[in-house]
Amino acid sequence: MKKFLSIALMAIIALSASAAKKNTPAKDANKPVFTVIKEIPVTSMKDQNRSGTCWDYSTLSYFEAEILKATGKSYDLCESFVANKTYMDRAIQVVRYHGDCQFSQGGSAEDVLATLKTWGICPEDAMPFPGSLYGDSLNNFNEFFSLMEPYVEAVAKNKAKKISGQWKVGLQGILDAYLGQCPEKFTFEGKEYTPKSFMASLGIDLNDYVSITSYSHHPFYTTFAVEVQDNWRFPQSYNLPMDEMMQIIDNAIEQGYTIAWGGDVSEEGFTRKGLAYAIDAKAAQSLGGSDMARWLKLTAEKKRNVIDSLGCTVPEIVPTQELRQERFDNWELTDDHGMHIYGIAKDQNGKEYYMVKNSWGETGDYKGTWYMTKAFIAANTMDYLVNKNAIPAEIRKKLGI
Repeated sequence: MKKFLSIALMAIIALSASAAKKNTPAKDANKPVFTVIKEIPVTSMKDQNRSGTCWDYSTLSYFEAEILKATGKSYDLCESFVANKTYMDRAIQVVRYHGDCQFSQGGSAEDVLATLKTWGICPEDAMPFPGSLYGDSLNNFNEFFSLMEPYVEAVAKNKAKKISGQWKVGLQGILDAYLGQCPEKFTFEGKEYTPKSFMASLGIDLNDYVSITSYSHHPFYTTFAVEVQDNWRFPQSYNLPMDEMMQIIDNAIEQGYTIAWGGDVSEEGFTRKGLAYAIDAKAAQSLGGSDMARWLKLTAEKKRNVIDSLGCTVPEIVPTQELRQERFDNWELTDDHGMHIYGIAKDQNGKEYYMVKNSWGETGDYKGTWYMTKAFIAANTMDYLVNKNAIPAEIRKKLGI
């Protein structure tokens, strides 16, 4: 009887194992397997949630990494402080232009740099936690901006021959109600600071940071303000050929520096799973078992399914200077997201990717990191902020810095 029970038990185990094997999803041979080549230490992931503040989160993350590199100390700097100061500055400009420019949630790395230079900064816990003032667990700017946008427009489009400065008092009240008041003084690690004295204590020189771009409608090795709406402060970017723009990124990472990147993530190759490829649509549709006519009729979701199934074997375009310029001029290449490049990895086929910190919390397959191919970055970079000491000497000489 015991022998029979043992045989029966073994049979049940065998059948269960067989069933489990059948129910186990087949391993996706096209899913990339990454090996890190170089990774720079960065601070923890954050979540901008329902706010258009990627520029704020990504650039403060970048400066936190710069401070970490320079001093070995990890800080959590306050995005709400930067947003409060930036939105007032932007509103003042809109009023000065009588409404003939844009007031919106978006911005650029320059907004963070300008705030740090002008106003300083405070640690995260010196202001209310994002969303807490209006009963949310994270930022939600829907109600906030539904109040601010018409307010600013009403002032900017006012028919009066003269306006008072009281509108700033009212707008500051809205900013403080939703973001919290920016502190004049605070205590950090037992010492009292102002935002400016705290900034001065962080161990970095704000004059070390420059913006890099690559477009042929301006001369190379000169500077210009990239013509996008959220570049409202008109900061100057150094204009380089695409290959040198990319060379700086690689050299920076090799030397232990990171990059505050701004560019286009609206492309089909930027997935919500944490990957980004510069898709060659003509080649991808044929590999997906479709002709071009059928491919163009597919919904965005079905196109993503094809791209996801191809994984790291998806065909990519070869970025060129001419293609970058064409896409910028015809509005395909847009300025819609800020992220933080902090490393390089390669997949099982040897293709190299940048490791890029996002500001959507620990989402995607890689807990908030996106692996973006070098082709994607070359094709979709609008501009980026970098420490000038990370630029190769021969390029710095050409730029005169």
